[in-house]
Amino acid sequence: MRFDVITLFPEMFAPLTTVGINRRAFESGALELHLTNPRDFAPGNYRRVDDRPFGGGPGMVMMAEPLAQAVQHIRAQRQDRAPVVLFSPIGDSLNHARVETWAQSQGAILICGRYEGLDQRFIDRYVDMQISLGDFVLSGGELPAMVLLDAVARLLPGVLGDQDSHVQDSFNPAVQGLLDCPHYTRPEEWEGQRVPEVLLSGHHEKIEAWRMQQRRELTKKLRPDLLKD
Repeated sequence: MRFDVITLFPEMFAPLTTVGINRRAFESGALELHLTNPRDFAPGNYRRVDDRPFGGGPGMVMMAEPLAQAVQHIRAQRQDRAPVVLFSPIGDSLNHARVETWAQSQGAILICGRYEGLDQRFIDRYVDMQISLGDFVLSGGELPAMVLLDAVARLLPGVLGDQDSHVQDSFNPAVQGLLDCPHYTRPEEWEGQRVPEVLLSGHHEKIEAWRMQQRRELTKKLRPDLLKD
């Protein structure tokens, strides 16, 4: 699976590939990451990729041509029609179902915008979908790109130490899309609070029943929108 990222700040992605669980995904080759800087396709000594917006207003807008050339360069390397994804506040919200779909795909070309945004003509011509992390604005698309790659990586075989651990995660269909249950570890008592007795019982059926009850109660309290009618 190959993801190409078009970004003005490729150095931001170094920790993603060298630290923590994700490192296994990249070292094993299960996930490939290729970084492309649109400045490499910008003319002139200054390699300018942005300009003032027509109609006036604050900030700068990323120009279409360097981005288009970057996409064309990547497609020539990939030799496929990988979807072009733009991270934008107006996009569809990223959720577990979409992450699972990406984890079973051949990857994508991810566009990390900056400044006030991208020339709409590039979006109209090249972008296949837009993704948002929520109703707020970030200074660029790099963090959302890393969030998507992190979420995808942990679903790939061999990346997690226990391959079944993600099955119990919040929003996973294996737990009916509910929130995760509370977790406890040693000591059995901490600051006057004891671990629920059922977790010490060794009775696996009772433990799983307790955990499912906790998932339902927590979901009902915090995210009732996730509950099925």
